[in-house]
Amino acid sequence: MKETSFIEQNKEKWKRFQELAANKQGDPEEIADLYSDITDDLSYAQTFYNRRTVRVYLNQIAQGIHNLVHKERSESLGKFFTVWKTSLPIEIYRSRKHLLFALCLFLFWAILGAVTTDFNPDFPRAVMGDGYVDMTLKNIANGDPLAVYHSDSQVKMFFDITINNIRVAFLTFILGVFFTIGTHIFIFQNGVMLGAFQYFFHLKGVLITSFLGIWIHGAFEISAIVIAGGAGITLGNGWLFPGSYTRLQSLQLSAKRGLKIMMSLVPFLIAAGFLESFVTHNYLLLPEWSKWTLIMLSFGLIVFYYIIYPVIVARKHPELVYEQNVPPQEYQERFNLHKLRSFGQMFADTFAFYRIHIGKIIKINLLLTLPLILVMVVLQDSARYEDITHQYWYDWSAQFEIMMGFGMGSLQDVLVMLGWTYVFAVLMISVFYGFKHQEKKLNWGTFFRFCFKHLFGVWLCNFMLYVMLFLVPWYWLFICVFLIPLFWLNSVGLVLGNESLGQRIRNGFSYSARAYGNTLLSISVLSLILFLFAQPIALVFSIHDGNLFQEPPMPDLLDLLADFVKNISRNFTEDFMVPAMITRQVVYLIFMFLMLPFFAIMMGFIYYDIHEKSSAQGLKTEFESFGKRKRNQETNIDFD
Repeated sequence: MKETSFIEQNKEKWKRFQELAANKQGDPEEIADLYSDITDDLSYAQTFYNRRTVRVYLNQIAQGIHNLVHKERSESLGKFFTVWKTSLPIEIYRSRKHLLFALCLFLFWAILGAVTTDFNPDFPRAVMGDGYVDMTLKNIANGDPLAVYHSDSQVKMFFDITINNIRVAFLTFILGVFFTIGTHIFIFQNGVMLGAFQYFFHLKGVLITSFLGIWIHGAFEISAIVIAGGAGITLGNGWLFPGSYTRLQSLQLSAKRGLKIMMSLVPFLIAAGFLESFVTHNYLLLPEWSKWTLIMLSFGLIVFYYIIYPVIVARKHPELVYEQNVPPQEYQERFNLHKLRSFGQMFADTFAFYRIHIGKIIKINLLLTLPLILVMVVLQDSARYEDITHQYWYDWSAQFEIMMGFGMGSLQDVLVMLGWTYVFAVLMISVFYGFKHQEKKLNWGTFFRFCFKHLFGVWLCNFMLYVMLFLVPWYWLFICVFLIPLFWLNSVGLVLGNESLGQRIRNGFSYSARAYGNTLLSISVLSLILFLFAQPIALVFSIHDGNLFQEPPMPDLLDLLADFVKNISRNFTEDFMVPAMITRQVVYLIFMFLMLPFFAIMMGFIYYDIHEKSSAQGLKTEFESFGKRKRNQETNIDFD
């Protein structure tokens, strides 16, 4: 049967499905019969029209009927377990040689550190510093070699240690992008330090005591560093050995593989922080058998999940092991907005859209918001000059408070806050303009008409977001994270929708509620990714104790730059901290300008995904083209 005849013969039945799907209800017997017919049609299409759009369309229909039969039960939890049960072990198996190499390298440096300490007992001072070695010697003399582990409150230790563990593991991974050199440096540092540290305790006659204390948490912590090293080598090899891909494609594929391995480490890093804070903290109170048991169980879990289980999964699913990696899609100028996207596709499209349109977004904001930002920051720095003459515990938090007027200590603070709401509204409109006008070239006349039409509406729709950002105390912001998705799609629905004004407003609230879980997950994951990539440069862990001359415990590149400016300025002014703080503000503003568009772009793709589920506009468009294309004309959808 010809494809056109097949469509003509069954199209009324398919239209009936669309009615049932729109109403989300119907006679159970009719649904059951229709489900049987649709699956038969799908089987026929898979046999005779496998590379045609009708096959894809029928597959969509079958899925919709399945959802009606099964009351649209959520599969998100099952997918979550599938990732940990299958996807991650497969990636670990694929990278097994890199992981083994990282382990051998780490052990080599650890042995070298121990041997060096044997020949030169003062070597640990060069590795860990005189202060730490002297403190440890004092603790050994007092009969408590690991007293450092119960020198602080347990809860504070847990957060500090867990954050530091994640930081070290991520840096070990991400610095592999520099042809694996950065990863090798971290493996070298940690391996030598471990070997020297343990042999130092051996020379003092407390090796077993230190071993039973340190490795309670060290089994997870040190293993995580080694595994992160393997992920970093995987990442760097994307540059070094691209194979049949371009270097950029190979890097993207290796980065995705490495990130999956890093994702598997998160529970172990948290567990390491918990054990160090709540178990190692009280190691003197524990019997030796319990310490040995914890250490063996921890190593056993690592060996099982990273060595034994990946082999089991690989033997069970050999097709996944040897599955060819599809090179990242080279996006054209225009995106198909009217199609359903998985969570991963939305993320991929968000980054691709950003790469294509960020130039246009920056041009708009350089003209419409940058002058206002400069005026507001200069006014704030002048009015609160004293506040930028010293460092803060969390510098980034204090600088944003100064620049944006969070303190609301004066009328100027209030006016500046209102100015920033305008900045955020224009930034969103510049992104939404990119969705409506996907051509790369910016037409200023078209944009100004678009902006004039939507500026006030976007500002008003985001009013609740502004309230939570500017007026809610920082210690309540965690709760606000769960409220933000309820208002997330209001502005984007107003701008990108084609319905009446009232319907667009209603859709904004309705779509926000329907996409609540997806939005919350998107905000969380996107924030985590951006935070991890930003941290080596400047952000959350730029911590200072207020001492102008002391290096922060977790320095980043911005700390080095600010210190350089501070040292130069000391030769010209007594207020040498002011230029350093202004340098920090400039970096924070650049970072904000580059990062916020990601969230607005994600807004747009979430909106179109929910809109497509409600209207099926993309499917209707495809349906209209059935039977009209020539046989030699194929589209990407034919191969989905």
